[in-house]
Amino acid sequence: MAGAQEQQEPAAGQTVRERLIRSTVTLLAESGPEQLKVRTITDAAGVSTIAVYHHFGGLKELLQNVVAQGYSELAAVLTAAAQADPDPGVQLYAMALSTRSMAQSNAHLYDMMFGLSTRGTYRYVESPVQNTARGFAVAYAVLADACERLLQSGRVSVTDSNQIAAELWSAVHGFVTLEMAGHFDHFADPVSMVLRPMAVNHFVGMGDERARAESSADRAMLWWSQQ
Repeated sequence: MAGAQEQQEPAAGQTVRERLIRSTVTLLAESGPEQLKVRTITDAAGVSTIAVYHHFGGLKELLQNVVAQGYSELAAVLTAAAQADPDPGVQLYAMALSTRSMAQSNAHLYDMMFGLSTRGTYRYVESPVQNTARGFAVAYAVLADACERLLQSGRVSVTDSNQIAAELWSAVHGFVTLEMAGHFDHFADPVSMVLRPMAVNHFVGMGDERARAESSADRAMLWWSQQ
């Protein structure tokens, strides 16, 4: 029977370092942060405990690299969403939907990426490493580029794409966090009943025409349903 602590078959060409990161991500998804112990991780990766210290320096540093991996995956899903449609409005709404999907696929990893939960003495935010900050910047840049395209399209009256990016990131992150915490359980469909109208209203507030904002949201929803 498969289990969170069962040794995984290493992917072809995967290094020990990569196996340790991937095993940690899998343990987070399947069993939560309680399983993030050196022995449990190395057993899952099929390596000795010394490998964590040899390749990372310790568990805290391994978790920092797991966070960096999470941001790399977020950047990838945002980049894919940016290809959803030539319309930057569709792209941005698709990014919101893709961020939600990624967060729900591994809620504990998302928590760790944004410092939403404590990992005891291993809480990664106590000592961030350079690749963690760089990983966030890469993911954020994908969003910021789409916001610049929105600004250049003339659809909105806001003149600062950085302001647009910061507002949209905050709104989507807030929605994702609240939904995962169970605060939207009373909604039959939080995406259609909360996220979509929030996005449309935000676009209208920036000066977009409501009909155009609604159309962008509908096309993004269609794209997302086909993923």
